[in-house]
Amino acid sequence: MPPGDLAVIIPALNEARSIAATVAAARTLDGVDLVVVVDDGSRDETAAIAVEAGAHVTRHGRNRGKAAAMETGARIVAGLDAALPGAGSPERPPRHLLFLDADLGETAARAGPLAQPVRAGAADMTIAVFSETVRKGGLGIVTATAGAGIQRATGWRPAQPLNGQRCLTRAAFAAALPLARGWGVETAMTIDLLRKGMRVVEVEVPLAHRATGNDWRSQLHRLRQLRDVCLALARRGGWTSRATRPGRIPPGLG
Repeated sequence: MPPGDLAVIIPALNEARSIAATVAAARTLDGVDLVVVVDDGSRDETAAIAVEAGAHVTRHGRNRGKAAAMETGARIVAGLDAALPGAGSPERPPRHLLFLDADLGETAARAGPLAQPVRAGAADMTIAVFSETVRKGGLGIVTATAGAGIQRATGWRPAQPLNGQRCLTRAAFAAALPLARGWGVETAMTIDLLRKGMRVVEVEVPLAHRATGNDWRSQLHRLRQLRDVCLALARRGGWTSRATRPGRIPPGLG
């Protein structure tokens, strides 16, 4: 079997209920020969269950946030790539990076179209647009803030600016470093890559994950999201856009 060209990275925090199904589904994706789970300080059995499901697992001793988990996962993939025979040659280029949420469960098997434009050389980063409606408990304030901020900074407004399901070339991920803190990572990544002239496209995919509720913990989570998004935007609001306007690639194309 020829080596794959795609590594899946799954940041996870207390996802013992769903991580096995997500890992198993991700391993079925075309081009995937490596699934890395970064356990970001879980207090449950997330790490052990992910190992049993076939993932390469690394753990943070404490919760360090989503951006840190993404960076750790990318470093793990880079290290494993470098250890392969012929690493860096045309026959064994670095794997592309597909980031998926830990709670996608079996729907992660439908993420293939998200990677297609990157694998085909038609995009530097793709952003998922969920085709399945997920009922949410919030008012959409964080999403609206992120979308409007990206539009002010780049001239383009993504449909789902906070969607964490993204596929990137290794060069695109390197260009986005250092990642913005916490929940501002997606907003900052979109702005930074567009301003560096990279091709960013949205891809509709039939994925679904657990919706955030409306209890006090969920509201606190949204406040933290809003804080991190606002910080990411504040640090980028004065830049001049150099990006071209991206487009949307429908499923199966690219």
